[in-house]
Amino acid sequence: MRQIVLDTETTGLYADQGDRIVEIGCVELENRKLTGRHLHHYVNPERDSHEEALKVHGIANEFLKDKPKFDQIAQELLDFIAGSELIIHNAPFDVGFLNSELAKLGLPKLNNHIHKVIDTLAMAKEMYPGKRNSLDALCDRLEVDNSSRTLHGALLDAELLADVYLNMTRGQDALIMESSAEMSGESGHATPLHHFELPVLLASEQEVQQHEGVLAQIDKSSQGKTLWRTLEATPA
Repeated sequence: MRQIVLDTETTGLYADQGDRIVEIGCVELENRKLTGRHLHHYVNPERDSHEEALKVHGIANEFLKDKPKFDQIAQELLDFIAGSELIIHNAPFDVGFLNSELAKLGLPKLNNHIHKVIDTLAMAKEMYPGKRNSLDALCDRLEVDNSSRTLHGALLDAELLADVYLNMTRGQDALIMESSAEMSGESGHATPLHHFELPVLLASEQEVQQHEGVLAQIDKSSQGKTLWRTLEATPA
């Protein structure tokens, strides 16, 4: 499974009001492992960044004047991400900017070039309802070292997001290993369990109450749209 973790920096917040991409960074994952392949470009946006954007990424307008324009790096980018799953934090923002840039070149939208988009911000909101879920907050929560991140940078942020994503989805490692073994025809060295009497450990009353509290919090954050509420409402 090929995945590309992607991040952009921009002149401002609104692609539909003329803001442009000034930096793009991508790192590649293959079967949940960093391959070392990456793509990184500074981009001449043909306009100045807003003051607030400069405070975020610190990429000076003068620095960008001799950098390639988006049309000069577009095909390289599309070739790099082709057919992959894109992993993006706050995906609607970056996808909106990329679609705007592609439209200026008369090219199809992003979803025509890739398999799908995974939004790690949406994932984090489901996993940690009611908590801060910025990239920095997730790095702190998941013990990902972001000490070198004084300003936003597309390639650095993509690298950090790759670590964050792998930590958030850690349980998928076993599924991929199992799937790979099946595909290669390996049977492994599984130990039969019928010789063992496995103990059943029941939750204590306090643990049950804590569990119900977490479920209530998730249910509230999703405005009653959780799967178990839907199943409860479905007639048997």
